Amino acid sequence: MKANPNKKSQWNDGNIPAVDSALNDTFSYERLLYVQGFLCVAGLDEVGRGPLAGPVVAACVVLPRQCDFAPFIDSKKLSHKQRCVLADILVQIGALTGVGIVSVATIDRINILQASLLAMKRAVVDLSCTSASPDFLLIDGKFPIAMDIPQQTLIRGESKSASIAAASIVAKVTRDALMVELALLFPEYNLGQNKGYPTREHRAAIQRFGPTSCHRQSFRGVKEFV
Repeated sequence: MKANPNKKSQWNDGNIPAVDSALNDTFSYERLLYVQGFLCVAGLDEVGRGPLAGPVVAACVVLPRQCDFAPFIDSKKLSHKQRCVLADILVQIGALTGVGIVSVATIDRINILQASLLAMKRAVVDLSCTSASPDFLLIDGKFPIAMDIPQQTLIRGESKSASIAAASIVAKVTRDALMVELALLFPEYNLGQNKGYPTREHRAAIQRFGPTSCHRQSFRGVKEFV
């Protein structure tokens, strides 16, 4: 499928950035893999490596082959509202999604890198159990995951693969919702706003009130107050 150079995103209603897919073909990896005979190409990404609190969350997304892929860009370049709009669009177009979550306790036990890879593995398993089994994985970053599925790692993959970008959106929306729930349990830390990241306000709250069960006790900025 060749991109139409005059075509803008059909979803450009002011809520998401307009991207010219002819100038930024972020479905080229997926398209090539489908031409090579793969049947279900998934993108993988995780969010939550840097926070002092909350789980790490990964998502696995398979975009429909003929979809308008252009709106799906790195979640870090989008506002919360834009991410939510795009998450809804993924449902509307029939994208397949799986989510993997790794708890604070496991992060502290195996370290954040291994927890991130585990979250991605769980996202693939979740997708396989609920929708379809991917036969090729495009993974953000430089580390493969421990699964017997062909895969390719892509540094800054969210800017190179629409499937990875879509996964980053799903993972971010999912984790943000979890942090809002945690904020109700631990209101002193304003987790609904900072999402567990080490803002000045959050670090001051840890120093004043001490860490909670949702804080990563192996992380600097938390372990000093355990």
